[in-house]
Amino acid sequence: MSALAPPLIAWYRENARDLPWRREGFGAWGVLVSEFMLQQTPVTRVIPHLEAWLSRWPDAAALAAAAPGEAVTQWANLGYPRRALWLHRAAVEVRDRHDGVVPRDVEALLALSGIGDYTARAVAVFAYGDRHPVVDTNTRRILARALEGRAQPGPPAKADLVRMEAVLPADRTDAATVNAAAMELGATVCTARAPRCGDCPLADICLWRASGYPESPDLRRRQARYEGSDRQARGAALKVVREASPAAVPVTALLADWPDEGQRDRAIDSLVADGLLEVVDGRALLPR
Repeated sequence: MSALAPPLIAWYRENARDLPWRREGFGAWGVLVSEFMLQQTPVTRVIPHLEAWLSRWPDAAALAAAAPGEAVTQWANLGYPRRALWLHRAAVEVRDRHDGVVPRDVEALLALSGIGDYTARAVAVFAYGDRHPVVDTNTRRILARALEGRAQPGPPAKADLVRMEAVLPADRTDAATVNAAAMELGATVCTARAPRCGDCPLADICLWRASGYPESPDLRRRQARYEGSDRQARGAALKVVREASPAAVPVTALLADWPDEGQRDRAIDSLVADGLLEVVDGRALLPR
């Protein structure tokens, strides 16, 4: 067993936040929905949306029976609304390919819309208790600091899974706990900008700390400024149509006062291209 595992397990059992998807009996569908919502979105924003979503669509078949536009509307202001369409498509695939049961196998999960390496393994581990390395941004930071002595991890790579695999205990339950603990530690203690090393269970074995906290470049991809961006225009246009639904909105009236006409047109065109809007007879509406 890696030297990181015992202190991570002990720390997590004492300090893990009480989050809905960690509770007994939450279910694979709930875990899958939570993982979609948590992509690039803070936990505090996700929780109320997750609860509302699962109240409305408690399983994949329920969501699959709804129109895609209903998923986009329910997504509200979570951001990156294509995730709502991907989740709807994944629900249809779960219903049609897996009799409505979220699959356990990583390869079957990867075949669903909107699911990549992280989400597939997260569902297999946290919903079904299987043993796989699960690596997010927080985990990568823990590995970089504790094992490699670097302040920040490099860009995501397949090698991250190999490094995490070497940390995991053989026992499936302990392995799942270590996966969750590494993410939790990175999110709450070993943060990117203000790590609280005095509270860290790995302080005595952390190579970065032992090396005197050397600086290393932060190679994380920076998100473009939202204010004045095409993303802002997309969000504003989609909000208008969402709030008018089920009625359609004349395209000529959509963001008519937007200060940048070219940006407005790009935003509308890209929403149509992504399947988030449909235009019928000059009127915009959510996908049906």
